[in-house]
Amino acid sequence: MQTGVVKFFNEDKGFGFITNDATKQDIFVHITGLVSKNIEQGDKVSYSEEKGKKGIIATEVTIIEG
Repeated sequence: MQTGVVKFFNEDKGFGFITNDATKQDIFVHITGLVSKNIEQGDKVSYSEEKGKKGIIATEVTIIEG
């Protein structure tokens, strides 16, 4: 699992980006990849990375409590 911070998430459009803690790379996230349904900018999350049609995407996105 990777960790990062939600950089941006547009709930109306159903997508956003997570900044990976280790690489500082922005990873695309789609609403279908969320376990926690209400992510917001600034949330600390854990996630898996998978190869998508246009690059790496975040899946199994869960908010880290604490």
